[in-house]
Amino acid sequence: MHRVGICGHFAIGRELLDGQTIKTKTLTEALQDHFGIANVMSVDTYNWKASPFRLLRYCLSIFRKTTTVVMLPGRNGLKIFVPLFVFLNKVFKRKMFYVVIGGWLPEFLKHNKSLLRGLKHFDCIFVETESMAEKLKELGLDNVSVMPNFKRLKILSINELPSHDAKPFKLCTFSRVLKEKGIEDAINAVIKTNSIYGKEVYTLDIYGQIDEEYKREFQDIIASAPSYIKYKGMVPYSKTVDTLKDYFLLLFPTYYKGEGFAGTALDAFASGLPIIATDWRYNSEVIEDQYTGRILPVKDVDSIIDVLNYYEKNPDEVEVMRRNCIDTAFKYTPSNAIKILVNKMNS
Repeated sequence: MHRVGICGHFAIGRELLDGQTIKTKTLTEALQDHFGIANVMSVDTYNWKASPFRLLRYCLSIFRKTTTVVMLPGRNGLKIFVPLFVFLNKVFKRKMFYVVIGGWLPEFLKHNKSLLRGLKHFDCIFVETESMAEKLKELGLDNVSVMPNFKRLKILSINELPSHDAKPFKLCTFSRVLKEKGIEDAINAVIKTNSIYGKEVYTLDIYGQIDEEYKREFQDIIASAPSYIKYKGMVPYSKTVDTLKDYFLLLFPTYYKGEGFAGTALDAFASGLPIIATDWRYNSEVIEDQYTGRILPVKDVDSIIDVLNYYEKNPDEVEVMRRNCIDTAFKYTPSNAIKILVNKMNS
């Protein structure tokens, strides 16, 4: 039986809903389901700089007490944990795995090539998309596999899909509230679309944690926006599907440089909610154009307006995509995703 140690951003005692924290917790829960709670240990890297020696002691403990170590650091922690884990493993000889969160690693390693030698000591580096794997292989890493992003979500049944017969149609965004996530493009597209019709054919609700550096600017935007543009706060993880199922389309016009396999897509698929997304980073590998959503040019508000105009006249096509989203959601359950990791542990 494997005993697994997981080192990642759990943020114990805090209600953080960012992708790194959610994925770390979800992976841990999935491995606990598979191996049993008693066989999975964890180390929380949240605010580790405040107590670096305590973190070192905990990392030493998981190497001593487990057979397999899994790390999920962000970019700030990678320079610390790669050399630390390689050093510890010279003594303990454990299997080591790195589960990458987001799409930033290939570009990061181009500017931090000293880490490549350390990463070659890991048994496997799991990334979220095929194109990301190819980029890492081009940098000389041959220990790379694809493990798609995943979330523990209640997947809506097709019979539970509400109808969208009455206008205005409800739109939403569901990501960190940051300019680079395309929030302003989404707002402007809805305002301009409604102005074309001279009435409210769409509303827009914005969900998510507001980035601290963007907070004042965003508050000013909301204060001056029409009443059909609203900020609705953060949604508890357990209520994601119940919240999103009532929307017509999700807008995701991101151009955020760290975008990976966006967890927003998984939330939407499980909720039967098609996604209008930009052709940015890995979106086109996750969202199939005209099947689970639409893929549009980056920073092109007019293309969003064109799509909104089209689906205002053809809402039946959205209903077909909603069913496709639910079918797709089953590919990204935690139990399916960790089979790839477990197989590597057993090999």
